[in-house]
Amino acid sequence: MLTKEARRIRGLLVLTLILPMTALAKEPVQHGLSEAEVKKAIIAASINAYSGNCPCPYNSARNGSACGGRSAWSRRGGYAPICYEKEVTPAMILDWRKTHH
Repeated sequence: MLTKEARRIRGLLVLTLILPMTALAKEPVQHGLSEAEVKKAIIAASINAYSGNCPCPYNSARNGSACGGRSAWSRRGGYAPICYEKEVTPAMILDWRKTHH
């Protein structure tokens, strides 16, 4: 049977081993950005890579009208920008985190 002092020392030892592990387990939010922020960054980069002015349906054409069906995203073939968060895959997020450390 351990004395009260021995149990206290054992408890402190266990805490010193576990606390660093729990900090590592919370690491998925790397670089200070949440998953939603990374998705927005991926979408912004995809839109910025498009050379035209109508990458996504919600963007505006030069005359101020909504791009809608004229957008690159809406047309088959050719450039297909990522316009919506639901299009961003976990693999894309992981790749972004690896390349933006």
